[in-house]
Amino acid sequence: MTSFDEVADHYGDDSLLDTISNGVTRMGKTTGDLTIEDLAPVDEFHIGGAAATRAFLENLGVEARDHVLDVGCGLGGASRFAAATYGCHVTGIDLTREYVETGIELCRWLGFEDRVRLVHGNAMATDFANATFDKVFLLHVGMNIPDKVALAEEAWRVLRPGGVLGVYDVMRMAGGDLTFPVPWSTTPTTSFVATPGEYRSSLEEAGFMVVEERDRSAAAAQFFADLQGSTSQTEGPPPLGLHVVMGADAPDKVRNMIGHVLDGTLAPVEMIAQKLG
Repeated sequence: MTSFDEVADHYGDDSLLDTISNGVTRMGKTTGDLTIEDLAPVDEFHIGGAAATRAFLENLGVEARDHVLDVGCGLGGASRFAAATYGCHVTGIDLTREYVETGIELCRWLGFEDRVRLVHGNAMATDFANATFDKVFLLHVGMNIPDKVALAEEAWRVLRPGGVLGVYDVMRMAGGDLTFPVPWSTTPTTSFVATPGEYRSSLEEAGFMVVEERDRSAAAAQFFADLQGSTSQTEGPPPLGLHVVMGADAPDKVRNMIGHVLDGTLAPVEMIAQKLG
């Protein structure tokens, strides 16, 4: 089994759409009256949730005229957010087939079929033509990819001249072993957390110029508090939340991730880079 297969298996869940549908029913809603905000707790699978998505995409400078690529789109939450907020067209790609199939159905529920296209594929070797996109972004994707240079090179290839790449990943700030499981990996074999310096070097080697870098640890604090509350309350978790995509060991994954961010081993970091040439 390749590392890509292991990553897909880590996230895959054949019952995901049914679980989300049941959660919608428990909320007292139907698939016909859902909003993006209703689904945000389950389909914004990264530190900070929808608030972090908004801050990140504003920093990326997404505009209505843009065609945007969401690398590692998951269920397509950030793709739909970008389309709804900025009026742009978004293509999302993800390695996990169940995520893409579920995300396509969520787009139907919310009426985004004309602005958001989700495809199953490997972000390291996409079928997109050269210079297709104005903006490319990754939300908590690189932690599963060992070759950051190859990832950056593929983003560079599909970006138009002068295009912009945004990365929002969990990065390593100090040495030491990580405690598993974490949200992106159950074992060390599929976890490839890198330092900001390694990201910068990879981006520059691929032909990007890093124009901004932001450590988002402080902004994550309230999100952590809210997330811990939703996964540990005595009456059970909410109908929709990250426990739906993380599974039964969600509390362990969240606790380990928060512990490493709070002790300074890991940090959520944004980087904005422009394509040169």
